[in-house]
Order: sequence, then structure tokens, then C-alpha cells
Amino acid sequence: MKYPSGLIVFDMDSTLIGIECIDEIARLNDCYTKVAGITKAAMEGKLDFSESLRQRVACLKGVSESSLQALFNPIPLHPGAKELFSTLKEKGWQRAIVSGGFTWFADRLAAELQADAVIANQLEVSDGLLTGRVLGDIVDARIKASSLQDLANKWNIPMSKTVAVGDGANDAMMLERAAVGIAYQAKPSLKRIADYCIDEPDLRQVLFCLESSKLI
Repeated sequence: MKYPSGLIVFDMDSTLIGIECIDEIARLNDCYTKVAGITKAAMEGKLDFSESLRQRVACLKGVSESSLQALFNPIPLHPGAKELFSTLKEKGWQRAIVSGGFTWFADRLAAELQADAVIANQLEVSDGLLTGRVLGDIVDARIKASSLQDLANKWNIPMSKTVAVGDGANDAMMLERAAVGIAYQAKPSLKRIADYCIDEPDLRQVLFCLESSKLI
């Protein structure tokens, strides 16, 4: 049996895509300024992520699920995302999306990029409307880090061949757990603990980081 060459786990919002989905949903409910302010503080590590997410999701109550489609048509991919995922697949890597965002978007993104796994938060919907609540445990920094470990175990991939890519404080534990942590257009707090920092908007730069680390 041939084992995968490695595991790479990506954050979604502001990493694989160029938006923060929760902020864009907030525009539909006339609460963008409030939600975006909380998002910014949470990504900078100034607020507890789980509590901040509950506060923000509460502001989305009443938004129709059908209206979310406009935010992802087309999917606002960061440059190089498709090429990166395709190249990693050719090289035998398992590619996962582990996001503090929402499954409604993450599942569609995973299908577009042919990701091997996706983990994200699930918005509660009733009668076609968001209820302002999240179902189940919130995917916070701790769960992101443990998900990296769990996926590596699932696919029999040694931690020495794991990579994590993210942009905010919620990704810090995941980047520290991985053998190689890559900060992509990231907040200063994440850059300080990353092995590599990519400041230009081109996800193909991730390949150079892997080459430099002798992982590909």
C-alpha cells in the first residue's frame, strides 16, 4: 500500500479565499461594521474566538440561506489556489480545509478544489433562515490543531510531513503543531510563530516553501 507523501491543511477565509464569509453575510443583515470589527479583533488574537463567533453569528439571524449563493458565485479564490491543489495532488499529498468559518462555504470550496477533507462550523438553519446559532462544537484554535493530528493519524502520515497554512491568530496552534507552518498574508501575531511568511497574493508560493523544507 502506498502512503500519501504528506498532509497539508489550509484555513479558508482570507487564506484560500479573499473574503471573510461571516463579514459578507453580515452585509446582508445590515450589521457589517459590527461583525467586521469583532472579526478583526478575533483574528488579531484580541478576543476569544469561540465567544466572538457566537456574538457574530447571532447578528446573522434572519438571513435567508438562499442569499448566501451570491457570495460564492463565483468562489472568490486567492490567485494560485487551483494550481496549488492540483500540483499537490499530483505529488501525492492529502489536502484538507480546516476552517473556523462555515460548512456552507467550505464544502463548496472543497468540491471546487477537490480537497480530501473539510472541517468547519455548521450554521443552524430553520425554514430557510439562519437562526443565529452554530451547531455542535466550534472549530477554534484547539480543534484546528487537533484536526491536523487526527487527519495525519487517519492517513498514516508522520507529523514530520505535515504543513499548515493560515492567516489569523486562530491558526497559531495549528501552525505550531505542523512540521512546517506557513503564514499567508497574515496578521503580525501569526507571522511571529510561522516558519515561512508569504506576503504576496499568490498561493503557488506555498510550493516554494515546501521545496525549501525538502518536503517535495
